[in-house]
Amino acid sequence: MIRYADVMSDSIVDGSGIRVVAFLQGCPRRCEGCHNPSLLPVEGGTEVTEKELAKMLLKKLTAKHAGLSFSGGDPLMQPEALYKVISFIRNRRPEVNIWVYSGYTFEEVKDLPVMGLIDVLVDGPFNLEEKDISLIFKGSRNQRIIDVPSSLAKGNIVEFSLDKSVANI
Repeated sequence: MIRYADVMSDSIVDGSGIRVVAFLQGCPRRCEGCHNPSLLPVEGGTEVTEKELAKMLLKKLTAKHAGLSFSGGDPLMQPEALYKVISFIRNRRPEVNIWVYSGYTFEEVKDLPVMGLIDVLVDGPFNLEEKDISLIFKGSRNQRIIDVPSSLAKGNIVEFSLDKSVANI
């Protein structure tokens, strides 16, 4: 089972291009200035099977979408369930570009099985003192946009290259 709070069909701020975004419920961090404070309680949202959420997301993906993003809350608070959701999606649509937003750092989560299924991780807790509204796809300067397959292959952080034409800016 997995807890989610909402699904948005057309986001342009949660990764490159137009994206479907699943907002997962629950976050242990309680960052000052949190963007989604209603998603912090673990017991909130709606609980569904991983297959149900995956099917819901697949139905929303169309040719106009550049991919799928998981935000929250913190999706990596439910790593096993997220793994099942993304596995189901990858089995049906292996080409789908998948981003995950997490307060955990890459170093903390790099060994989770789900990391082998995602393309980009926006990592690190939101830090109000480093907030910068000019940043693309992240809220504070301490956060990183990481190319996960390259980082896993090289054994060190490879930042995702933001091509402005791809990022729709």
